[in-house]
Amino acid sequence: MQRFVVSTIGTSILTNSIDRGKPAEGAWFGILRDSANKTQDEITDDELSVIDELARRALEKLNNGDVETNRRSSAELNGVYGIYDGTLPNDNNDLHYLVCTDTVQGQETGQLIQNFLASKGFTVNIVTPPQLSTVDTQSFAAGTKWLINWLDETLPKPNTGYQVIFNLVGGFKSLQGYMQTFGTFYADETVYIFEGSSDLIKIPRLPIQIDNTVIENKKIKFALMNAGQLYPINELEGIPETLLELVEDDGNIYAGLSTWGELVWNRTKSDLLSQGLLQFPRLVYQQSFINDCNNLNGQQWTKLQETLAKVTAALENSNGDISQLNNQVSGLNFEQLRNLNNICTFRITQGDRVSCEISNDGLTLRHYGSHDYVYSNP
Repeated sequence: MQRFVVSTIGTSILTNSIDRGKPAEGAWFGILRDSANKTQDEITDDELSVIDELARRALEKLNNGDVETNRRSSAELNGVYGIYDGTLPNDNNDLHYLVCTDTVQGQETGQLIQNFLASKGFTVNIVTPPQLSTVDTQSFAAGTKWLINWLDETLPKPNTGYQVIFNLVGGFKSLQGYMQTFGTFYADETVYIFEGSSDLIKIPRLPIQIDNTVIENKKIKFALMNAGQLYPINELEGIPETLLELVEDDGNIYAGLSTWGELVWNRTKSDLLSQGLLQFPRLVYQQSFINDCNNLNGQQWTKLQETLAKVTAALENSNGDISQLNNQVSGLNFEQLRNLNNICTFRITQGDRVSCEISNDGLTLRHYGSHDYVYSNP
């Protein structure tokens, strides 16, 4: 069975590359500490010079080191070696993804781990959730929410021939804590290493079920919050606080989905969005549109209604300004048809479209189907 391995990447390999025998390098520990959360725009030339030198040393050491040396040098690689029982295979079809912070140190560390594994014949990609760092809670929360959606969209589905493994030996403790929880829903197995050893700890997927009663009763609000809409907190009574992220604006308290809210929604949405058309605000469904949706499968239902939620949230946030749809919804491709007054189309998937009519600060949906079907019968 092919492995799909997601590894959290820390920066200790840079610290481990400082020559403690050289007094002049003693200050480098402070430089790494002070620049830990800096982005490319924030880093100074002197800091970057130190980070580049340590990354160069680390990669050289890995390329010339034996297994035990490499396992001691990099917590992340210690986990990878453990997954393969201490010996990296010469050729395999496994896929590896390295989750790095959105910082200079995170990118440097991810690149050197990627370069080393690629030199051994591995297929390795770097994943950088925007804003992910430990500079403040807002940045960390934004990064983990993006990561949740990436995991949901990217990880292989069950029974597709992949074993999904979360390698959490390396990385920052705060991210490891979140990833451990994510792993109970997304990973077949989560691995750690006993402190100071090479003994692998394997934690299997737990049989967790989500009680979606609260979500089902408020699924329109959940769908719209997932699309970016905020609600006054008094309109969300009955939703557990752990699923909400509070935002203050001009003394008023609003809420959207927290990281845990995103997680719970992503794990339940395929069921909740495939039970029939939701009555989203600012959208009206003609019978022709309803008829076109009658024979959709679960995946088509989910994608269609997620897009309708994004359209609704964009209209709500712009007070019905149709011109803002393309600005607020990536890939929507909202456009008016030539020679047809007020008739427009927008994209659901690469091949599927919806035709609609602009009316009353909203849209009346007319048809849904393939590109050719909708354009020939808007």
